[in-house]
Amino acid sequence: MTQRLTPGTAVMLVIPPLLWAGNAVVGRLVHDLIPPITLNLIRWILAFVLLLPLAHGVLRPGSGLWPHWRRYAVLGLLGIGLYNALQYMALQTSTPINVTLVGSSMPVFMLVVGALFFGAQVTRRQLLGALLSVCGVLLVLSRGEWAQLLAFRLVPGDIFMLLATLSWAFYSWLLSRTTEPADIRGDWAAFLMAQMVFGLAWSGSFAGAEWAAGRTHIEWGWPLVAALAFIAVGPALLAYRCWGVGVQRAGPAVAGFFVNLTPLFAGVMSAAFLGETPRLFHGVAFLLIVGGIVVSSRR
Repeated sequence: MTQRLTPGTAVMLVIPPLLWAGNAVVGRLVHDLIPPITLNLIRWILAFVLLLPLAHGVLRPGSGLWPHWRRYAVLGLLGIGLYNALQYMALQTSTPINVTLVGSSMPVFMLVVGALFFGAQVTRRQLLGALLSVCGVLLVLSRGEWAQLLAFRLVPGDIFMLLATLSWAFYSWLLSRTTEPADIRGDWAAFLMAQMVFGLAWSGSFAGAEWAAGRTHIEWGWPLVAALAFIAVGPALLAYRCWGVGVQRAGPAVAGFFVNLTPLFAGVMSAAFLGETPRLFHGVAFLLIVGGIVVSSRR
């Protein structure tokens, strides 16, 4: 599934990492204000309400959703119920450098999952592209000093992020399988709503378990309200829309390399918020990551 990238497809695949970087930053900022799985549930409830005027027809009894409910239930589990909940859980206990470092393994997960479960062939160009992109991510995370990576240790949050990355790899490959009716697949709002119906059910079940464990404290205020508004509109609706289109056009293996832009964008955002001046290694890392994307996508 190695295809050439058009400028439009590249833009579609760049927008999600940008918004997901903001999602990680916001998730870390509010981790003391709301339990992580509850945060994921409220995020998708808000996204559901915003999307309802555009895609309410898919919920009707006679729509194409119900004959294919098993597929949408799996997509809702992987992409909505698990991925962000696990990421928010990771941000509770793991440091930002560990979370982004573990998340940078996405291209490898994409290639392995594709080869083992979807019959995809891994080319030398894809392996080289993965190596270049991961080197760029490591350069950013180490701030140009490779010795910092020697202190890397796995904590429970890193395990959660590994599971989140694996979940997203399966979700992305399943997106490339077009088995649903054209009236749903051709309408991005209906396609996301079909996943969201089941994703909310999964998220609600997981949140119920969190509440049963005694994690119910929420500190309402403008910081939390603003954070919820951002993650519901940007990382939820807009990012999922762009990612779905990008995966369909370029294929999951190529799209997976764009995920490596997330820690780069997160580093830039952190630099902006902390007042740090960009350094030379930021530019070198950007060239490595983009170079990996270009190499992996060439025929």
